Amino acid sequence: MGSNDSELLDRRHLGDSLLFASQFPQDSSTVWDLGSGVGLPGIPLAICLPDTEFVLIDRSGKRCQLLRRVIRILDVANCHVVQTDIENLDGSVDVIVSRASLPPDELGVVVGKHLDPEGVAVVAGSWRKRPQVTDWTTIEIPPDVLDQTIWLLIMRRQ
Repeated sequence: MGSNDSELLDRRHLGDSLLFASQFPQDSSTVWDLGSGVGLPGIPLAICLPDTEFVLIDRSGKRCQLLRRVIRILDVANCHVVQTDIENLDGSVDVIVSRASLPPDELGVVVGKHLDPEGVAVVAGSWRKRPQVTDWTTIEIPPDVLDQTIWLLIMRRQ
């Protein structure tokens, strides 16, 4: 890591992850992090919301091994890992989060199958411009909050 990487990690990755929590009920019982990758946003959210169960879902065995190791090292008791393809998920949940795992329209299909009534999905990505999507509410986070403009896509199941 370079001398500026720590600040970038704080602002871009940890700060970005915590923005997700602003859009779902803090008393949510379970949150799925779809396509969790290295654990963003799931692990920072699990640390901040210890009474909520977080399920980090990824298809990569190597990523899942890394996630399990990070959870063990950080002692995040309310977080566990499931290795599977998103298409193979069973069940439903009250909150789904995802950061750059699938294009929003594709993710919308998955969310529609697995989101509880009154549930909410919060999605972000590495978009250079405002995403043009249907069935999602878009919230713009201005660059003075983090180091660049971020868009959160919100889907609420009614």
